[in-house]
Order: sequence, then structure tokens, then C-alpha cells
Amino acid sequence: MTGLGPVAWPPAPIKTERLVLRESGAGDRAAFIELFASPEVRTYLGGPRPRDELERVVPEVPGRRPGLFVIDLDGAMIGTVSLDRRDAERPGHVRPEAGEAELGYMFLPKAWGCGYAAEACAAALDWFADTLPSEPVVLCTQTANDRSMRLAAKLGFAEVERFEEFGAEQWFGVWSSVTPSA
Repeated sequence: MTGLGPVAWPPAPIKTERLVLRESGAGDRAAFIELFASPEVRTYLGGPRPRDELERVVPEVPGRRPGLFVIDLDGAMIGTVSLDRRDAERPGHVRPEAGEAELGYMFLPKAWGCGYAAEACAAALDWFADTLPSEPVVLCTQTANDRSMRLAAKLGFAEVERFEEFGAEQWFGVWSSVTPSA
């Protein structure tokens, strides 16, 4: 499920100390393909997709949709951060009506270990809190994904539950704008 409801999209680019969160452009296509073809990036996300398939199906301007930010470092895409509505059919919800905003992110391996994920996700969460105040944001990651587990804690997500999905134990947490974001 995608879409953030009545949110005007795209917002103005969001600038952090080192990064720019912006709408995707045609120059980002190669980085999108690399993200989805990378065995490292896709370890906990269902595995890599075949590069030849991606070359055929990825549009000229990929990722152009409400809720998806390209993470730009010095003019080049290093990853994405997204806020999408969590599908009501999936396990893990904090509201009876479901449909919470869910934080997702992917970064190219060359950008790992530099603090970019924390910086970009904190900026996206701050934007979300300003745009849709008091609405919770959820995050789901495999418990085996140590990096994502550490990032969730650093961003201030609080564990709600754990469950089995996609053949692995999942950690499910919630963040609200009343919780410090990092």
C-alpha cells in the first residue's frame, strides 16, 4: 500500500548536514538498478533481482512516487528512504484501522558505516512529523539484520512485537513525533 493521503508531493528538497533528500530523477536510474541487484543490499529484502530484468523494467525515472526520497550525497544517489502505508493484511500494527506509515530505507554498500542512514531517516521522520503531526511511524526488520536493529534503536523506535514473516523472525517497532528522533 502506498500513498500518504493528503500530503502534497513532492516536498521541497530536505537538506541535512551532509545529504539532500529529494525526488528521483532520470540520473538516478543506475543507482536504483544497483540497489535492487545488490546481494548485500537485498540480503534481508528477499534477495537480489536479476540485473538484466531490472534493465528492462526499471523506468527512465524510477521511484517517482509520494513518500519516496532519494538520498543524495554530493550530487549522487546513495540510497532511498520511504514512508509508505503498511498493508493492512500484513502482521504488525499499532492502530486498529491499520494503514500506519512505515519507514523503509536502502543504501548502496559504499555508503554503509558512515551514519548516512541515521541522518537521512531522522530527516525523513522530522519531515513526516511536521507534515502529519501525531501520526505514528512503524518499522519492521528481520531480527537477524543487526544494522537495521541498531538504526531503529538510534532513531527512537520502541519495540511493539516480534513475529514470523517471510520465513524469519521480524522486529516491529513504533516511533511517534513525541519521541526524540536521534
